[in-house]
Amino acid sequence: MTSRHDFRRLAFIAFIFLLCAALLAGCSSGPRKGGYYQNDGPGKNPPSDLHAIPDAVPVIEPFARANLRPYRVFGRQYVPVTQSVSFRQEGTASWYGRQFHGNRTANGETYDMYAMSAAHPTLPLPSYARVTRKATGKSVIVRINDRGPFHSGRIIDLSYAAASKLGLIGPGSGTVVVEAITHEQIRAGLFGGPTQVAAAQATATEAATPMPISLSEIATPTQAQQAAAPTMQQTAATSPPTGGASRIFLQFGAFGAPENAHGLANRLTQQISTTESQTVLVQPAGAVHRVLMGPYNSRTEAVNAANRIQQQTGVQPGIALL
Repeated sequence: MTSRHDFRRLAFIAFIFLLCAALLAGCSSGPRKGGYYQNDGPGKNPPSDLHAIPDAVPVIEPFARANLRPYRVFGRQYVPVTQSVSFRQEGTASWYGRQFHGNRTANGETYDMYAMSAAHPTLPLPSYARVTRKATGKSVIVRINDRGPFHSGRIIDLSYAAASKLGLIGPGSGTVVVEAITHEQIRAGLFGGPTQVAAAQATATEAATPMPISLSEIATPTQAQQAAAPTMQQTAATSPPTGGASRIFLQFGAFGAPENAHGLANRLTQQISTTESQTVLVQPAGAVHRVLMGPYNSRTEAVNAANRIQQQTGVQPGIALL
């Protein structure tokens, strides 16, 4: 017969087990007061210019094969999207912050709560998506580099920066529309709002010679970017480009964490060192670090280099005017 002492001991063990399960749930648990996870929240000194952090810049990146396999979390099966196809989803977005800041993402990168990124259960890693808040019509572009949220009531977890730009920090969550940005849209430069689309089409039309690929971005530098441009850092050696009129660069990505930007720059430099004379650069621009190559003398020269790099590495850069 079980004694009262044994019963209390079993009850205590059950309580500890349930407590541990709750802690392990992490992203799967619903938002607490303030709209973020237990023990999570904003950092102690968030940047004052979060609204000025530019959106993620879509480029074509090879999907991480390890993250394309079906997986199970908390008894639920998830089947990732394995190709770059149209995807639209409406539901509740939440955000995650300091509890996960600096940790590994599902994509093997370092989570930066001040970068324009997000976690999604099934979109390819890495990929890009436009997230639009239904209540205001405001939208941002984020880079999907993590898995989650594993909760039936939410469809996407935004970084602190992305949630801030959408006005979701206070309420903690809100109804959004998530639209995947396909490789075809990136090649055509048709992933932005009406102004960006018109600019991309106009620039493509003005090109003197046919372009093997279309523009994936025409960058209009912000004041912060213009101020940072003269201090552009080269990963292998320091040789910043000179000022003057707009210069043509290839852009491979934009990261909040400098180690991610330099990691990509170093990897690309090693992969293309035997075929390209240009060196990969890392340009700090406020809270974002852009991975660039150039400058090139003409758009045709840049496009031809982009084609060679894509064939050799599988990474297709976009064109940026700085």
